[in-house]
Amino acid sequence: MDINTLKANCEKNGFAFINAKTKEEALEIAKGYVTKGSSVGLGGSVSVEETGLLDWLISNKDIKLINQYESGISKEENTRRRKEGITADIFVTSTNALTLEGELVNCDGEGNRVAAQIFGSKKLILIVGKNKVVRDIQSALERIKTVAAVKNADRLNEKAVTFGKEPNFTGENISKKYGIITQDTPGRTVIIFVDEYLGY
Repeated sequence: MDINTLKANCEKNGFAFINAKTKEEALEIAKGYVTKGSSVGLGGSVSVEETGLLDWLISNKDIKLINQYESGISKEENTRRRKEGITADIFVTSTNALTLEGELVNCDGEGNRVAAQIFGSKKLILIVGKNKVVRDIQSALERIKTVAAVKNADRLNEKAVTFGKEPNFTGENISKKYGIITQDTPGRTVIIFVDEYLGY
């Protein structure tokens, strides 16, 4: 993978691309985009957790964090916050895959993360480890099926492969809503690309 070519392709598609050597550096870069008084929505992301950004957002009293993962809230409140988070000033998450052509490919169960990436939030911040880079869209879909969905299902204590097509399937289908973004409004999406393995 040529990082300069990847950066050029992402920028051609309207995505800002910032290369961070470490997750600590990525955290500092991300913090610079979270302005005082802004509302911040969240998409489920192990990558965001691993950089320490989630903890920082939770402790930041200068922003309005729309946190659907707060313990003790009802399912109804969780859903309400997911919907509110889609239209936040800033939406923070990762991507399931980033192609060498600079395309973002994602899959969701409920769809709030995909929806926010496609349309809604004013600014999208993506923390992307180098393990998320794939050759093309087909490779991205295969990565979702064989890596991201499996590991997230295990993390969420769901059926090991949750596509809802297995015989006698009873688990929650976390892989039913897809989004492929080939271009965006220039500068809206900020890819903080980390030269480490992060998330799934």
